[in-house]
Amino acid sequence: MVERMVGKQAPRFEMEAVMTNKEFGKVSLEENMKNDKWTVLFFYPMDFTFVCPTEITALSDRFEEFDDLDAEVVGVSTDTIHTHLAWINTDRNDNGLGDLNYALAADTNHKVSKDYGVFIEDEGVALRGLFIINPEGELQYSVVNHNNIGRDVDETLRVLQALQTGGLCPANWKPGQETLK
Repeated sequence: MVERMVGKQAPRFEMEAVMTNKEFGKVSLEENMKNDKWTVLFFYPMDFTFVCPTEITALSDRFEEFDDLDAEVVGVSTDTIHTHLAWINTDRNDNGLGDLNYALAADTNHKVSKDYGVFIEDEGVALRGLFIINPEGELQYSVVNHNNIGRDVDETLRVLQALQTGGLCPANWKPGQETLK
């Protein structure tokens, strides 16, 4: 039986990552919480594929909007940091990522993917899961979809902004609109 995660403390993580300066470092939920940041944690199946770079670069291209909302974006796959770096060093015109504005983390032992319920055991990769965690470490949003379908950056930003209102947001709520009283 699947256990509910939304509304509970998010599983803590610390992973090796390729940082924005293309050096190896670490990312962790605890660090984001300590810095009073929201965390937008997203999983994708693997490097050097076709749908994944469209999502990763779309999120990177809109990074300033996440930054303005005090959110850290962290991308995760089960590939190594070395594979991540090779993909970042590959030009976008050649199915690469080019420079990124957030870290790509390596979940090579599959612990974090399993903790978040997105690991596909027989394939050794993660589903496309996206999780929004508030600065107190509470998982506030979770969506997981088939690996053939990329996510919508506008929707991710809309949900983040809705969560940050602290109010009741009706269907089709857009930033700047009133919340329900």
